[in-house]
Order: sequence, then structure tokens, then C-alpha cells
Amino acid sequence: MTHTAQLPFDFEVTPRFTAEEFLVSPSNAEAFGWVGQWPDWPSYGLALYGPAACGKSHLASLWAVRAEAHIIPATALASLSPEALPHKAPRLVIEDLNHVADETRLFHLLNTIKENGGHILITATEPPARWGVKLPDLASRLAALPAAAIQPPDDALLAALLLKHFADRQLRPGTEAVQYLLTRIDRSFAAVKQVVERLDHASLKAGRNITVPLIREVLGS
Repeated sequence: MTHTAQLPFDFEVTPRFTAEEFLVSPSNAEAFGWVGQWPDWPSYGLALYGPAACGKSHLASLWAVRAEAHIIPATALASLSPEALPHKAPRLVIEDLNHVADETRLFHLLNTIKENGGHILITATEPPARWGVKLPDLASRLAALPAAAIQPPDDALLAALLLKHFADRQLRPGTEAVQYLLTRIDRSFAAVKQVVERLDHASLKAGRNITVPLIREVLGS
């Protein structure tokens, strides 16, 4: 049968942030457990940290639904006033807070949340102790927050992630293709996402299924 090449349009693939879609393994079980323990946290907040594309946003989204929390990117902190938070049990997620541009603002924000019986979840690539915070009071506040790491994926999780990213794009590669990929890509969450994007693009452009020969061509390029 002759395959007709297709133009590879860059349609946005929207991840499904549901509890059923989150893949639990030894590398992320601690972080997943913390989210499930809320509201029985020992502190008013939690810091989740790990490499890019490791599932931090997924877990943050699960907690936001559970806690009815508002999610903002770290870049929005500059325009967020502590006084704008609800006076009763404010709940907030701050995504990708790897560098604190306004330490005084964040300090007052954390104080407001704590004093009003609220909770905060922060995601980052590094734990708060490595953010280079200079304001002593803020450093003390951050040090009081439990920090849960998401570790690099093991073999089982890496395979499951490949299948999930393929499924998100409605792709069904065979077992041989997945096993071939597992031994030839970087062992990171970001690498899994990137290689699936490349294979999807190449498959559409060439009008071919995702098989070992196609993978060999894409990785070789």
C-alpha cells in the first residue's frame, strides 16, 4: 500500500492532568504521596522540585483541583499583591519558581497565606535552599517548607512515559519500536517528550508508521 506524505502541522497537544493519567513510580512516589496527604500537611506549604517535564505541573494541577487553589506562573508574582488574596484560607500554586526576583514580595505573600490558614504549593527545578535567596526572613520561611523531589525516571517509568506521550498524539508504535527507543535516548523526562514530538513530525511528513527504521533515521539526523 502506498502512503501519502502529509504536511506536518504543529497542532498543540494538550496534556491530560488527571489522577488516572499520572504515572506513579519509585522516582515520583514521594511527591505524589505529599499531594495526596493534603490537607494533613505538617506545614502551610510544599515545594516540589525536579527536572523539566518530570510531572511537576501535573501534580500541581492535581493539588489545585483537590484544594481549589489558584495557579499562577512565577512570572506573575511581580503583579500579585498579598492583599489581593482571600482573607480566609487562601490556596495558591506558583509554577517554576527557580529564581525569586522580588524577595520582599514573596516573603509577604507567604506570611499572608500562613497567617490566614491557607496553603501554598511551589514547583521548581531545584529545592528552595539552592535558589540563592538573600533575605534572611524569606530564607527561613522557605526552609520551613517540606521539599519533595522527583527523581530521574527508571526503566519502567521511561517506557510508560513513552507510551503516554505517543497516546497523547494518538500514536500506537509497536513494542519493538518502544524497546529500541529506550536504549537509545537520554534518560530524562524532557528527552522522552522531545523524541516523541520529532517522531510524530517525521511520521506525518513521510506518511509512515513509527517503526525501528524510522526511529533510526530520526535519531541519526
